[in-house]
Amino acid sequence: MKTRITDLFGIEYPIICGGMLWLAVPELCAAISNAGGLGNITACNYDTGEDLREAIQQTRQLTSKPIGVNITLMPAMRFTEESFDDFFRVCAEEKVEVIEVSGRPAVKYLDMLHKAGVKVMHKVGAVRHAKNIERYGYDAVIAAGIEEGGHPLNDDVTTMVLLPRIAESVKIPVISTGGIADGRGLAAALSLGAEGVLMATRFIATKECAVHPNIWQELIDRQENDTTLICKTLGLQGRALKNDLTQQVLDLEEEGTDLEQIIPLLSGQKSKTAWVNGDANSATLMVGQSIGLVKEVTTCEELIQSMVKDARDILTAKLACFD
Repeated sequence: MKTRITDLFGIEYPIICGGMLWLAVPELCAAISNAGGLGNITACNYDTGEDLREAIQQTRQLTSKPIGVNITLMPAMRFTEESFDDFFRVCAEEKVEVIEVSGRPAVKYLDMLHKAGVKVMHKVGAVRHAKNIERYGYDAVIAAGIEEGGHPLNDDVTTMVLLPRIAESVKIPVISTGGIADGRGLAAALSLGAEGVLMATRFIATKECAVHPNIWQELIDRQENDTTLICKTLGLQGRALKNDLTQQVLDLEEEGTDLEQIIPLLSGQKSKTAWVNGDANSATLMVGQSIGLVKEVTTCEELIQSMVKDARDILTAKLACFD
């Protein structure tokens, strides 16, 4: 399965793991890359650039395949501008193959990264932002529909509409994310103009992802309507699993509570603990509507191979309809 993205990133299949706080670590990254996709190390898992360097080097010991790093340039209490400078500098020095950026543009780092041979993609939720990313000189753009977990743009445009709109508006390769978890989603994305797909939620339900088994079962049991948008009224929209804590956040928003009082409930440390102890009610677990498509826990290799096979079968069958 060859696309502009497989050629650009040097990977076998156009399937990419997105950023996942606390979960996208060397072991999972290497498993995905070894299976022919593009694994991911999330920089914000680490306190310093040197900690990130250690994680990159650890991943290199587990795979000889290309790897990616996610750097989220959104307001964060843990990080300063110097922290982000260090993350990008280390990625350039370690010559990681790909960086996924979300949040504000990383324009000031592009020249350094490109000189080091690093490809850079940026996640956006609107055509106007995709055009800017192309103008800035990024190598690829990620079209993120409202279905995605994490922080979708408050334009609230679905993947079905956003992806073809961005694909027809820019010349750089487009990657699709939001609501994709299987071969049907991969086939649909390719048909709508994508050169690859980026997933996060589905990779949580893999044997190489270090979460408590209760989390796996929670993802399997939940349906596509079991996520909710929190902090929309505060300008920090996020999609998370419906649970006691997200309902508390929504109740506080309805009462007009300000962000400063809500922030402690959104603590990343709560999520870190929940992934380990399996208490899915105690944290804002940022997962997407694709939980409705999660039916089982597989290895990364099984997941990627099944996606590729199913996508090929679907696209072949559809083409046969026109013979």
